[in-house]
Amino acid sequence: MNEKEKMMAGLPYDSRDAELIGRYKLARNYLLTLNNTSNIDDKEQILKMLLGAVGNGAWIETPFMCDYGNNIKIGANTFINYNCVFIDDNLITIGENCLLGPNVQLYTSEHPIDAKSRIIDFKTHTRYITTTKPITIGDNVWIGGNVVILPGVTIGDNVTIGAGSVVTKSIPSDRLAVGNPAKVVREI
Repeated sequence: MNEKEKMMAGLPYDSRDAELIGRYKLARNYLLTLNNTSNIDDKEQILKMLLGAVGNGAWIETPFMCDYGNNIKIGANTFINYNCVFIDDNLITIGENCLLGPNVQLYTSEHPIDAKSRIIDFKTHTRYITTTKPITIGDNVWIGGNVVILPGVTIGDNVTIGAGSVVTKSIPSDRLAVGNPAKVVREI
Protein backbone atom coordinates (compact mmCIF):
# COMPACT_ATOMS: atom_id res chain seq x y z
CA MET A 1 0.00 0.00 0.00
CA ASN A 2 1.49 3.37 -0.99
CA GLU A 3 1.33 6.50 1.20
CA LYS A 4 -1.66 8.00 -0.64
CA GLU A 5 -3.61 4.75 -0.21
CA LYS A 6 -2.72 4.74 3.51
CA MET A 7 -3.83 8.38 3.80
CA MET A 8 -7.18 7.72 2.15
CA ALA A 9 -7.70 4.56 4.26
CA GLY A 10 -7.19 6.53 7.48
CA LEU A 11 -3.95 4.75 8.33
CA PRO A 12 -0.81 6.54 9.53
CA TYR A 13 1.07 7.83 6.48
CA ASP A 14 4.12 9.84 5.50
CA SER A 15 2.88 13.27 4.42
CA ARG A 16 6.31 13.98 2.93
CA ASP A 17 5.94 11.19 0.38
CA ALA A 18 7.07 12.30 -3.11
CA GLU A 19 3.67 11.60 -4.75
CA LEU A 20 1.80 13.54 -2.07
CA ILE A 21 4.27 16.44 -2.16
CA GLY A 22 3.91 16.54 -5.96
CA ARG A 23 0.12 16.89 -5.74
CA TYR A 24 0.49 19.42 -2.90
CA LYS A 25 2.80 21.56 -5.07
CA LEU A 26 0.42 21.33 -8.03
CA ALA A 27 -2.46 22.44 -5.79
CA ARG A 28 -0.34 25.38 -4.55
CA ASN A 29 0.13 26.52 -8.17
CA TYR A 30 -3.60 26.26 -8.89
CA LEU A 31 -4.42 28.12 -5.66
CA LEU A 32 -1.93 30.89 -6.41
CA THR A 33 -3.60 31.49 -9.76
CA LEU A 34 -7.14 31.10 -8.37
CA ASN A 35 -6.54 33.49 -5.50
CA ASN A 36 -4.99 36.13 -7.76
CA THR A 37 -7.44 36.28 -10.65
CA SER A 38 -10.67 38.20 -10.90
CA ASN A 39 -11.77 36.63 -14.19
CA ILE A 40 -14.79 34.42 -13.45
CA ASP A 41 -14.27 32.14 -16.44
CA ASP A 42 -10.64 31.57 -15.43
CA LYS A 43 -11.71 30.77 -11.85
CA GLU A 44 -14.20 28.17 -13.09
CA GLN A 45 -11.52 26.47 -15.20
CA ILE A 46 -8.99 26.47 -12.35
CA LEU A 47 -11.54 24.95 -9.97
CA LYS A 48 -12.22 22.16 -12.48
CA MET A 49 -8.48 21.39 -12.56
CA LEU A 50 -7.96 21.75 -8.80
CA LEU A 51 -10.98 19.94 -7.35
CA GLY A 52 -12.04 16.31 -7.62
CA ALA A 53 -15.50 17.44 -8.77
CA VAL A 54 -17.34 20.74 -8.96
CA GLY A 55 -21.02 21.01 -9.84
CA ASN A 56 -22.64 23.56 -12.13
CA GLY A 57 -23.14 26.92 -10.49
CA ALA A 58 -20.79 26.18 -7.58
CA TRP A 59 -18.91 29.27 -6.43
CA ILE A 60 -15.83 29.70 -4.26
CA GLU A 61 -14.86 33.17 -3.12
CA THR A 62 -11.16 33.81 -2.73
CA PRO A 63 -8.91 33.54 -0.92
CA PHE A 64 -9.42 29.80 -0.57
CA MET A 65 -6.91 27.23 0.68
CA CYS A 66 -6.66 23.45 0.61
CA ASP A 67 -3.95 20.79 0.72
CA TYR A 68 -4.54 18.71 -2.40
CA GLY A 69 -7.82 19.83 -3.97
CA ASN A 70 -8.51 16.56 -5.78
CA ASN A 71 -10.05 15.11 -2.60
CA ILE A 72 -12.78 17.78 -2.61
CA LYS A 73 -16.17 17.31 -4.28
CA ILE A 74 -18.59 20.24 -4.34
CA GLY A 75 -22.19 19.93 -5.50
CA ALA A 76 -24.14 22.19 -7.84
CA ASN A 77 -25.08 25.71 -6.72
CA THR A 78 -22.99 25.55 -3.54
CA PHE A 79 -21.48 28.85 -2.36
CA ILE A 80 -18.27 28.94 -0.33
CA ASN A 81 -17.42 32.35 1.10
CA TYR A 82 -14.06 34.06 1.71
CA ASN A 83 -11.11 32.60 3.63
CA CYS A 84 -12.25 29.00 3.82
CA VAL A 85 -9.62 26.34 4.55
CA PHE A 86 -10.17 22.70 3.59
CA ILE A 87 -7.52 20.28 4.88
CA ASP A 88 -8.43 17.60 2.37
CA ASP A 89 -6.09 14.78 3.36
CA ASN A 90 -9.16 12.59 2.96
CA LEU A 91 -12.41 13.11 1.05
CA ILE A 92 -14.44 16.25 1.63
CA THR A 93 -17.84 15.91 -0.02
CA ILE A 94 -20.22 18.88 0.00
CA GLY A 95 -23.71 18.48 -1.41
CA GLU A 96 -25.84 20.73 -3.59
CA ASN A 97 -27.29 24.13 -2.65
CA CYS A 98 -25.03 24.59 0.37
CA LEU A 99 -23.86 27.87 1.89
CA LEU A 100 -20.55 28.02 3.76
CA GLY A 101 -19.84 31.30 5.53
CA PRO A 102 -16.50 33.08 5.71
CA ASN A 103 -13.61 31.38 7.51
CA VAL A 104 -15.18 27.91 7.57
CA GLN A 105 -12.53 25.28 8.21
CA LEU A 106 -12.87 21.59 7.34
CA TYR A 107 -10.17 19.32 8.80
CA THR A 108 -9.88 15.69 7.71
CA SER A 109 -6.50 15.04 9.36
CA GLU A 110 -5.72 14.40 13.00
CA HIS A 111 -2.74 13.56 15.21
CA PRO A 112 -2.31 11.61 18.47
CA ILE A 113 -2.90 13.76 21.55
CA ASP A 114 0.19 12.42 23.35
CA ALA A 115 3.38 14.09 22.05
CA LYS A 116 5.41 10.88 22.43
CA SER A 117 2.96 9.13 20.10
CA ARG A 118 2.69 12.08 17.72
CA ILE A 119 6.33 13.00 17.03
CA ILE A 120 8.89 10.84 15.25
CA ASP A 121 12.33 12.38 15.51
CA PHE A 122 14.48 11.55 12.52
CA LYS A 123 18.04 12.82 12.38
CA THR A 124 17.34 14.98 9.33
CA HIS A 125 13.88 16.28 10.25
CA THR A 126 10.93 15.66 12.53
CA ARG A 127 7.87 13.75 11.28
CA TYR A 128 4.40 13.69 12.77
CA ILE A 129 2.01 10.76 12.93
CA THR A 130 -1.06 11.72 10.91
CA THR A 131 -4.30 9.87 10.21
CA THR A 132 -7.42 11.00 8.37
CA LYS A 133 -11.19 10.63 8.28
CA PRO A 134 -13.54 11.96 5.57
CA ILE A 135 -16.03 14.81 6.01
CA THR A 136 -19.45 14.62 4.33
CA ILE A 137 -21.91 17.50 4.13
CA GLY A 138 -25.39 16.82 2.72
CA ASP A 139 -27.60 18.95 0.47
CA ASN A 140 -29.16 22.31 1.41
CA VAL A 141 -26.82 22.87 4.37
CA TRP A 142 -25.97 26.32 5.77
CA ILE A 143 -22.74 26.51 7.75
CA GLY A 144 -22.25 29.87 9.48
CA GLY A 145 -19.03 31.85 9.53
CA ASN A 146 -16.02 30.68 11.55
CA VAL A 147 -17.30 27.12 11.92
CA VAL A 148 -14.74 24.33 12.35
CA ILE A 149 -15.67 20.78 11.31
CA LEU A 150 -13.43 17.99 12.59
CA PRO A 151 -12.40 14.68 10.97
CA GLY A 152 -15.03 12.00 10.44
CA VAL A 153 -18.06 14.28 10.74
CA THR A 154 -21.12 13.73 8.57
CA ILE A 155 -23.71 16.50 8.36
CA GLY A 156 -27.11 15.46 7.04
CA ASP A 157 -29.37 17.29 4.59
CA ASN A 158 -31.14 20.57 5.44
CA VAL A 159 -28.91 21.30 8.46
CA THR A 160 -27.93 24.73 9.80
CA ILE A 161 -24.75 25.07 11.85
CA GLY A 162 -24.58 28.31 13.86
CA ALA A 163 -21.65 30.70 13.40
CA GLY A 164 -18.58 29.97 15.49
CA SER A 165 -19.53 26.37 16.20
CA VAL A 166 -17.01 23.53 16.46
CA VAL A 167 -18.55 20.36 15.04
CA THR A 168 -16.96 17.32 16.67
CA LYS A 169 -19.73 14.75 16.01
CA SER A 170 -22.08 13.98 13.15
CA ILE A 171 -25.35 15.93 12.87
CA PRO A 172 -28.50 14.22 11.49
CA SER A 173 -30.66 15.80 8.78
CA ASP A 174 -33.12 18.62 9.46
CA ARG A 175 -31.41 20.00 12.57
CA LEU A 176 -30.04 23.27 13.94
CA ALA A 177 -26.74 22.80 15.79
CA VAL A 178 -24.74 25.46 17.62
CA GLY A 179 -21.92 25.80 20.13
CA ASN A 180 -18.52 24.48 21.06
CA PRO A 181 -18.84 21.59 20.82
CA ALA A 182 -21.83 21.91 18.49
CA LYS A 183 -25.03 20.38 19.83
CA VAL A 184 -28.39 19.92 18.20
CA VAL A 185 -30.78 22.48 19.69
CA ARG A 186 -33.87 21.66 17.64
CA GLU A 187 -35.34 20.11 14.53
CA ILE A 188 -35.98 22.37 11.54
